[in-house]
Amino acid sequence: MKFETIMLHSLFAACFALCVLVMGAMLHAQPVAHTAPGSSVATMLLDAPDSCVLPHDGVLCPPSTQVL
Repeated sequence: MKFETIMLHSLFAACFALCVLVMGAMLHAQPVAHTAPGSSVATMLLDAPDSCVLPHDGVLCPPSTQVL
């Protein structure tokens, strides 16, 4: 019984430490802008597809942008 208690306590400590590390990483994350040299937002918007690229199933894309 003592062995199982020690294992459960160590598992709890490991899970708690992992949760604290993940939460700390999420709270202290800094956004990084990854843009190609010489590109602008207008260029990226022009390169974006103007139609739905998902499969035609009537649920994922609005009817006005479905590719038939």
